[in-house]
Amino acid sequence: MKTNRRSFIRTSATISLGFLGLSRFSMAKTLTENEAGYGPLLPDQDEIFNLPKGFSYRIISTIGNRMSDGLRVPGKPDGMATFKGEGNRTIIIRNHENVPNDFSSSAFGNNNELLSNVPKTKFYDYGRGKLPGTGGTTTLIYNHSTKKIEKEYLSLAGTIRNCAGGPTPWNSWITCEETVEKANDLLEQDHGYTFEVPALGGLAQPTPIKGMGRFNHEAVAVDPKTGIVYLTEDDSEGLIYRYLPNTKGKLLNGGKLQALALLEQASFDTRNWKEPNAPVVPPKRLYTTHWIDMDNVESPDNDLRHRGYKNGAARFARGEGMWYGNQEVYFACTNGGRTKSGQVFRYKPSPYEGTAREKEKPGTLELFAEPNDKSILKYCDNLTIAPWGDVVLCEDHDHPYLVGITPAGEYYKLGENIGYKSELAGVVFSPDGSTLFVNIQHAGLTLAIEGPWKKA
Repeated sequence: MKTNRRSFIRTSATISLGFLGLSRFSMAKTLTENEAGYGPLLPDQDEIFNLPKGFSYRIISTIGNRMSDGLRVPGKPDGMATFKGEGNRTIIIRNHENVPNDFSSSAFGNNNELLSNVPKTKFYDYGRGKLPGTGGTTTLIYNHSTKKIEKEYLSLAGTIRNCAGGPTPWNSWITCEETVEKANDLLEQDHGYTFEVPALGGLAQPTPIKGMGRFNHEAVAVDPKTGIVYLTEDDSEGLIYRYLPNTKGKLLNGGKLQALALLEQASFDTRNWKEPNAPVVPPKRLYTTHWIDMDNVESPDNDLRHRGYKNGAARFARGEGMWYGNQEVYFACTNGGRTKSGQVFRYKPSPYEGTAREKEKPGTLELFAEPNDKSILKYCDNLTIAPWGDVVLCEDHDHPYLVGITPAGEYYKLGENIGYKSELAGVVFSPDGSTLFVNIQHAGLTLAIEGPWKKA
């Protein structure tokens, strides 16, 4: 596997594919690629990303290039969302999982030489002018007609390790800090919060949504019907949360944070690890749920998950990617399962979700996928729901695939990163379903993939 292919990259160049196949999976439930997916993956002549026959990709954004605002494209691109733009355009909001001393991935240059281009008041954490938060988000305007980025700019400044997040029905992106760093002699602010970034509008006001809690945030999903926000926690003893906003669509107006629990057993361990007396969660079994109120949600001691579990909340193995689709919430647990190689859960909200009548017909939770076979799925991370209903996952591994799972539970490989030792991140479709965007994180690349997608 190549560790540096930059000399072979041509940004926005169409990549052609060759004609070799990939062996089928070794699991009885798994259909062949032709039956469940799009056929075998074919070798990319530029040795970056393998795709099925009829598919192609373009590199549309590269770390270090100048953006429209004069700053550099930050590195470590992670979670993304898309929104309908004007004409034949898609708005992409993209996270960056950078830490303050990662100058090589900073939008402000290797020596902070571009720091003065951004007003200090637009930073959540200016880092006393020495270590500003270099995570944040960038916004890209992609033109489907020219297949190029028309505009690219920093849209949130001063945050740390923006890992994933989720789109809202009111055209914004909730970005999440996967850290619990506290203010010190260099950092000016406590971290571990979520922030809202409008789909358009330049640099967002960096105001933390403190009601959503302070912990190792990963991803969120918003139910468009209720406005309830669901949240994952990237910790091997993490919880699944929901935020009931006081006002739908106005997350800064306060609300109630709760943790998911199972009626069948308090403090249930869903991880399926090989531990003495640990319960086993079988696939497809429906568990009835309830939600436990959380207090002291800013958690100065970073103990929210421990307090929640003690009070009856269920425990999950590194909740990461999360997405709302098909009137359900799907989320990945990266090291769940007997082989600790990944689980995908599906939560179906109550028809009375978040109201006093919820007890009449509670929401349900089921283990949607746990193959325990790394040749099928390993360390699932970001995910999305395809327009035709399949779950599409990124693998967090140095040789990762894009993996599809049909609603019936059949797996297939959709893409393969062969160019870099890097996880994939941020998988998301354009609003019209024509293009799939994904990041090769450690290479600092964003790809746009087109092909003969299935119809909804």
